[in-house]
Amino acid sequence: MLLTDLRTIFERDPAARNWLEVLFCYPGLQALVCHRLAHWLHKMGIPFIPRFISHISRFLTGIEIHPGALIGQGVFIDHGMGVVIGETAIVGDYALIYQGVTLGGTGKESGKRHPTLGSHVVVGAGAKVLGNIQIGDRVRIGAGSVVLRDVPSNTTVVGIPGRVTRQNNLSTNVLDHDKVRDVEAEVIRALFERVKALEKQFEELQDQSSLSPTELCDEQTYNPKSNKSDGMIEDFLDGAGI
Repeated sequence: MLLTDLRTIFERDPAARNWLEVLFCYPGLQALVCHRLAHWLHKMGIPFIPRFISHISRFLTGIEIHPGALIGQGVFIDHGMGVVIGETAIVGDYALIYQGVTLGGTGKESGKRHPTLGSHVVVGAGAKVLGNIQIGDRVRIGAGSVVLRDVPSNTTVVGIPGRVTRQNNLSTNVLDHDKVRDVEAEVIRALFERVKALEKQFEELQDQSSLSPTELCDEQTYNPKSNKSDGMIEDFLDGAGI
């Protein structure tokens, strides 16, 4: 499993130049090595020592992973400072996690209370994924997003709260963060364009005030862009599918 983790780092990080540098200078890899030992001891029912290993690992790497968390193979925690992964969290194979990410709970409930991430998931810097929710395979979570509900596979999620902005991701490059949509800006622009259209229509109605009500209705034309804007606004208000 260590070899798989190392291979993943070289595949995904252009700054990785040699094995020695990765082994000694990548806190994400070091945190995973410590966690795998702590998790093995935790499964054996050994008290104190797994948590102590986790505590020392957090002190050395800035990454806190509870010994009870289940981490798949090929997971890459890039930079990693401030990453927190809770006790019942499950991280699927080949996930990519950036600094400041929290896979946490939402209260003091017992049992499964942390998120489950599928395989090939990308979680951007500072994102918070909270509660016992399911994140599907090949999902991208934008930086700074807060995800509180289940997310289907092959989608991109951005915003607070997180909203699905794209179905069936087409790009195969997990590092294409610049292609994440700004759904809030798009909706604000749609509303702005709607206001301008209404203002223009109102001015035209003022100029045509001498016409009868029937004639006024006949003068109004169907605008297909209006329906598109309606859909965007409704998607935004109801969570765009989440």
